[in-house]
Amino acid sequence: MVRRTQGPIRWGIVHVYSSYNNTIIHITDITGTETIARTSGGQVVKADRLESSPTAAMNAAKKAAEIAYEKGITGIHVKIKAPGGHNGPNNPGPGAQACVRALARMGLRIGIIEEVTPLPHDGCRKKGGRRGRRV
Repeated sequence: MVRRTQGPIRWGIVHVYSSYNNTIIHITDITGTETIARTSGGQVVKADRLESSPTAAMNAAKKAAEIAYEKGITGIHVKIKAPGGHNGPNNPGPGAQACVRALARMGLRIGIIEEVTPLPHDGCRKKGGRRGRRV
């Protein structure tokens, strides 16, 4: 369990990439250039189908938070990203919410929670043809 200390808050940025196949948690310093901790759902579970689960996301977030706290980070801004883009889903997977909750419970101060899913500005034509995907 991470303890809150008195004094100035050292901020970091948590980049959470949450798809339906995996959850990747990457903690950087406030500029976003220096990596502090990096974990994923696949590092904490054995079965491939469990990589995207909320449980895996929570365990990965705990692991990342402990590493970040050892390196002096006490407050975090969260950036949540879904696959998005040209063909991917624009809503994050099941691990995103569990990840943020686990980070808060570890004692890290949360500043801003931001959604940074890439959205296309009308580039290539979407797949599926003229009449869409027929099931």
